[in-house]
Amino acid sequence: MPLPKSEWIWFDGEYVPWDSATVHVSAHALHYGSSVFEGIRAYSTSSGPAILGLDPHIRRLFDSCRLARIAMPFTPEQIRQGILETVHRNGHESCYIRPLVFRGSDSFSLDGRACPTHAIILTINWGRYLGSDAIENGVDVMISSWRRMTTSTFATMSKSGGNYLNSQFIAMEAKDYGFVEGIALDTTGFVSEGSGENIFVIYRGVIYTPPVASSVLLGITRDFALTLAKDLGYELREQMIPRDMLYVADEIFFTGTAAEITPVRSIDRQQIGDGGRGPITKRIQDEFFGIVNGVAPDRFGWLTPVG
Repeated sequence: MPLPKSEWIWFDGEYVPWDSATVHVSAHALHYGSSVFEGIRAYSTSSGPAILGLDPHIRRLFDSCRLARIAMPFTPEQIRQGILETVHRNGHESCYIRPLVFRGSDSFSLDGRACPTHAIILTINWGRYLGSDAIENGVDVMISSWRRMTTSTFATMSKSGGNYLNSQFIAMEAKDYGFVEGIALDTTGFVSEGSGENIFVIYRGVIYTPPVASSVLLGITRDFALTLAKDLGYELREQMIPRDMLYVADEIFFTGTAAEITPVRSIDRQQIGDGGRGPITKRIQDEFFGIVNGVAPDRFGWLTPVG
């Protein structure tokens, strides 16, 4: 499915037409993956479009720049205003937002710090990442043969373009075997995350999720799910999860900006729980979507109005 175009893209502080937002083929990021990015969503509410987790996403973007040693030529406030204005100019009621910071053309040296840094913000209309019915019915996934990178080889807390080659391997393998998504283990064999999602495992009424030591990205939606689960009174344990715990879990769900909160109904063709969306997952979903769609009060201050 082709990427849906919007009218405007914020490019180094200027608003340019979609088809004019181009870079040269010698860009360092194209050859070596020297880029960092974020995925953010704006939701339609009765008061107009509102962006979920805007400030935490911007903080993580700047953290990723620091880890990748990419000199950011813009301030957090400039990126913030650029995101708000791009959504507004493109007339979105809801959308997916992609800020990207990357090294441009100057050198083919692996040390690309001499290259200029560019930043873009694009917004598109984009539906459910894991399928239109995934939120209600869940998805079928597999344990990938690809492992997540160890923290001694990559900066796993950085949402960088180079890191996502590993995610591509996981996603392509899952698709080739007839699954919607893959789950990666870390290098010690414990559960890490999906190709682009964090994972939560519910076992005997307790909610488990892997720690950052399992090479997981500290997801913004992961943090929202943790906040909701605590607020609803569930017991939470952030700890190493063995693979076999997945098969005997009562419920499992993914979290992510694109995936939102998506149940897992089977792993390696083995049914999880009742094979659908479990009651704890549904309760957390209901709270999450109630807030982001403006039906319930934004009691945690997650939303930023666009207009």
